[in-house]
Amino acid sequence: MSAHGILSHPWARRAGAVAVAVAIFAAGVAFGNGGLVGAQVTPNTRPPVEAEEDFAAFWETYNLINKIYLEPVERQLLVDGAINGMVEALGDEFSGYVEPELNAFDSDLSGSISGIGAVIERDEELGRVRIVNVYPGTPAERAGVLEGDIFLEVDGVDVRSFNADRLAARVRGPEGSTVNIVMERNGEEIEFAIQRARITIPNIETQILNDDIAYVKLFQFTSEARRQFDQAISELDLDTRRGLIIDLRGNPGGLLSSAVSMASALVDEGVILYEQFGDGTEQIFEADGTSLGINVPIVVLVDERSASASELVVRAWVDYGLVTVVGTQTFGKGVVQSQRDLVNGGGLRLTVARWLSPNRESIHGEGLMPDVVVEWDEEARREHPDDDPQLAAALEQFE
Repeated sequence: MSAHGILSHPWARRAGAVAVAVAIFAAGVAFGNGGLVGAQVTPNTRPPVEAEEDFAAFWETYNLINKIYLEPVERQLLVDGAINGMVEALGDEFSGYVEPELNAFDSDLSGSISGIGAVIERDEELGRVRIVNVYPGTPAERAGVLEGDIFLEVDGVDVRSFNADRLAARVRGPEGSTVNIVMERNGEEIEFAIQRARITIPNIETQILNDDIAYVKLFQFTSEARRQFDQAISELDLDTRRGLIIDLRGNPGGLLSSAVSMASALVDEGVILYEQFGDGTEQIFEADGTSLGINVPIVVLVDERSASASELVVRAWVDYGLVTVVGTQTFGKGVVQSQRDLVNGGGLRLTVARWLSPNRESIHGEGLMPDVVVEWDEEARREHPDDDPQLAAALEQFE
C-alpha cells in the first residue's frame, strides 16, 4: 500500500478493518511510505535525550536476557518483540508492525499480490481475525475456506493475538508455496494446506439490471479505481438508462488519493474531506474538477464491511445530497494511517490523522446509516448468494 494515504479497514478491525485482502487484504485509508501530507516527519534513528532515563530499564532488561537467560535468544526476536510492544501499547487497532521477513510480501494496492485470495478483519468482540470475504476462483475458495472462519494458526504459529495486517503478512508468500492454516468454524478446528498463487483481484464489475438500470461494483480503492470507474460509466451509456447503482458492499477501503478522485466523479466542486493531524494542523481536500456530470438518479449500496475510503466517498456524496444509500450501517473507520519501511526492513503503520466529512462530521466508531436499511446476514449470504434483498431494495428506488 504505497501512494498518498490509505483509507483501509485497518491493519485490524473495530468491534472491522484493512479488511485485509490475503492475497490477504486488510481494510482502510492510508498514506504510503515516506512523508505525511500535512505533517512532515523526518526519519530519525537516534534516541531522544529526554527518553534516555525512561528507557534505562528497557536496556537493563535486554542486557539481562542476553547475559543470564537460560536459553540463547536471537537479537532480532527481541527487537521485533520490543517494537510490537510499543505499537500495541498504543491500544490502536489500526496501527501495527510487521517483521522484516514478512514485510517483503506486503501489498501495494496495485490489485495483484501473492496469497490465498480472501479478505480478513480483526473482530474485537471475538478477539480474533476472521474471513469476511473469499474471492471466486482463488486458492482459498478451492480449499473450502468460508466467510466467518476464524484464524487460529498459520504454519504452526499461534495467531490468535495477531492484528489483521500482521496475520496477512504471515499468510502471504511466494507464488507456488504452501501455507498451512488452522481455522475455527462453528466451534470446530479445520486444517487447510493452501498453495499460494498470484491473485489479481477484478476491481470492478458491471451489468445492466431490469433492462435500464446500470450497475457498477467497486471492490477496492486502488490507484486504478477512478480510471476503471470512468471507463465503466462510459461503456454503460448512462444517457439511455433510468438510473445507476454503485455497489460498495464489502469494499474495505484503499488509497486516500483514490477516494478523493472517486468522490470527485459526482461532486462538481467543494470540500471532499477535512483531515486533522495530532499536531493541530489540518488539510482540506477538495473536488478535483473531474466530475462526470451524471444526470440519472444514483443509489449506493453499503454494508458493515464497507469501510474507510468507502465511507469517506459515500459520506461526501451524502453531504452534497447526490445519492440514496441502501443497505446496512457501515464499518465506522474515520482515521488515516501512514505506512513506512523501517531501517531493519520491517513495516510500521501508524494512525496519523482523522478525517471529517464536508459537513465536518466524523463517522469513526459509528459508521454511516443508510437511508433505506435492509439486513442481509452472513448465513443468508452463504446459503442464498443469488437472493440479494439489498440489491432488490436498491432497484425499488427507481420505481
